[in-house]
Amino acid sequence: MTSAPPNDSMATHPYYPPDLVLPGYVPNEIPVPILITSFAAAAGAVFWATSVFARTVRPNISRTDLFTAMWFMLCGCIHLFFEGYFARHNAAMPARTDLFGQLWKEYAKSDRRYLTRDSFTVCMETVTAVAWGPLSFLIGWLVVKDHPLRHPLQIAVSLGQMYGDVLYYGIFFFDEAVYRAVYCRPEGFYFWAYFVMMNGFWIVIPGVLIWLSTVETVKAFRLVQEARKRGTTKAM
Repeated sequence: MTSAPPNDSMATHPYYPPDLVLPGYVPNEIPVPILITSFAAAAGAVFWATSVFARTVRPNISRTDLFTAMWFMLCGCIHLFFEGYFARHNAAMPARTDLFGQLWKEYAKSDRRYLTRDSFTVCMETVTAVAWGPLSFLIGWLVVKDHPLRHPLQIAVSLGQMYGDVLYYGIFFFDEAVYRAVYCRPEGFYFWAYFVMMNGFWIVIPGVLIWLSTVETVKAFRLVQEARKRGTTKAM
C-alpha cells in the first residue's frame, strides 16, 4: 500500500506564520551567503561601471554627483530588473528556483507578502519597476551630463521612492497592530537587516537627494529673480 503524495501547498517552509499555505512551494537550494554575495557583487559591478563611465564622460565630476549617478543607476537596475521580475512572476513566486526567485524567497523571510501575491505589494512593485526604473537610468545619465533637468526629475523620483517605502512600512505595522498579521520571522536579523535596513536606504538617500535638489532649485530661482530686478532697475 502506497501513501498519498505530499501536498505542495502544505510543504514545510521557513515563513511565518508556520501554517501559511504556499501553493507549489519549492525550497531554496542556493546557500544564503552565496545569495547575499551575488546581490552585493552585482551592486558593486553597477557602481564600478557607472564610475568608469561617469569619469570618462565628465572627468571633473564631483564626488556628490558621482555618488548620485551611481545611486540612480543601481536604483534603475534594482527597480527595472529585480522588482520587475517580481511584478512579472508574483503569481508563482513560491515555486521560482532561479537566482532572482531565490533572492526574493530569502527576502520574504522578513515579509511573506512577497510569496502570497499581496495586492499592495504587487501594485507597488509594478509601479516602481515601470515608472521609477527607466526614470532612474535617465536621471543617472542627466547627472553625468550635468543637465539641469536632473533636479526636477530627481525630486520626483526620490519623492516617489520615499512615498512607496513609507506606505510599505506603514501597512506592515498597521496590519501587525490592528489585524495581528504576522509577516516576518521572529528572529531579529530578518526584521532589522532585511526589512528595516534594506528598505531604509530608500528613505534616507532619497531624502538627502530631495534636499540637495531643492537647494539647487532655490539658488537657480534666486539668480533669476536677482537678474530680473537688475534688469528692471536699469530700465528705469
